[in-house]
Amino acid sequence: MRLKCLAAMLVLSLLGVVSAQAATLRVVVVEASDADGYLAAMEQGKALLKSKGSTGVIRVWKASYAGEAEGSIVVSVEFPSLEALAKDDALLSSDAEVMAWLKSLDKYRKIVSDGIYTELGK
Repeated sequence: MRLKCLAAMLVLSLLGVVSAQAATLRVVVVEASDADGYLAAMEQGKALLKSKGSTGVIRVWKASYAGEAEGSIVVSVEFPSLEALAKDDALLSSDAEVMAWLKSLDKYRKIVSDGIYTELGK
């Protein structure tokens, strides 16, 4: 999954589609078997990532009035730029403690989609 994200960032930046300075949002939609447990694990992860120097701002959302997506959990991670996301990804993907935390999330969730969005108008 991380390789796909890095490849997508590289392709978009090479094509000049994305400004490196535009705010960047990573959006991960999950199916959570235990929403409360997942939220608790995410709170632990927020603290861990902050201690590692992550610049991402993580928020966890629950979809309502969303048709078939009703009840879905959406995790957003906002970065000041695409460059910041890439640096953060490289830092965290090489950290054993972070990788273990990410792996532990598998008992709570199944990833439905994972995308990167950039702010328009910057």
